[in-house]
Amino acid sequence: MNQPAQQPASRIGQATAIEMSRAEAEVKAAVVIAKQNPRNIHAAVDEMRFACQQYALAEKAFFSYPKGKEIITGPSVHLARELALIWGNVQHGTMELSRDTALGQSEILAYAWDLQRNSRSSQIFIAPHIRDTRQGKKSLTDLRDVYENNANLGARRLREAIFAMLPAWYVSEAVSICEETLKKGNGQTLAERVTEAIETYDRVGITGKQLETKVGRPQDQWDEKDITDLEVIYQSVDRGEMTPAEAFPAPKVTASEITSQSANGEGERS
Repeated sequence: MNQPAQQPASRIGQATAIEMSRAEAEVKAAVVIAKQNPRNIHAAVDEMRFACQQYALAEKAFFSYPKGKEIITGPSVHLARELALIWGNVQHGTMELSRDTALGQSEILAYAWDLQRNSRSSQIFIAPHIRDTRQGKKSLTDLRDVYENNANLGARRLREAIFAMLPAWYVSEAVSICEETLKKGNGQTLAERVTEAIETYDRVGITGKQLETKVGRPQDQWDEKDITDLEVIYQSVDRGEMTPAEAFPAPKVTASEITSQSANGEGERS
């Protein structure tokens, strides 16, 4: 007589059960505290305006990265976190739910939660252990590379989650103030900012000529917006969001230039 197969009992360890209970109690307590201490919107807006007028925040407030033939720009995760902190009664973060080295991917949760309004924005996504390079896609096996890749992808989703949770008018005003702060600079003249930009880029192997090609004008014709754009690009390069080669790709040689070079070479030999 065949006996039904015995299924293993579903069991949660004591440590896991304690942690689950603690986390649940912590969430309930945070919601209660948020209700008892509601945010002062006028004070939050005043603090946001003051913070966005500080150059130290404004210079990190935007990101820039290549997508196809375009450069995508927008408010960064650094600005998102600062605005969430000032808004108050907000929890946010990323969590690696699982990692599958056989499939070469991780499952990650990014979330932002307004405890006071009980408004939550979250996303669970798959992060492939792959990095795009100029030579094509590269599989990541080193634990540090995988961690940094997951952190980078998680930061992008976290930025989206926070901005989806915060009021649009609040974010819009913060972005505008940061843009104006960047244009004004950090107490330097325009000439000083141009010189500093050239020297800064030179340290990562980008020449003044490449900067002029990027801007589309000689250095002596650059304005505040040109410098601001270059500063945003440099911050993204410095954070590893794109490489110098991606930000300043080498010009492609056209067919007419090849033909011209060949003709010149033949003329020299004749």
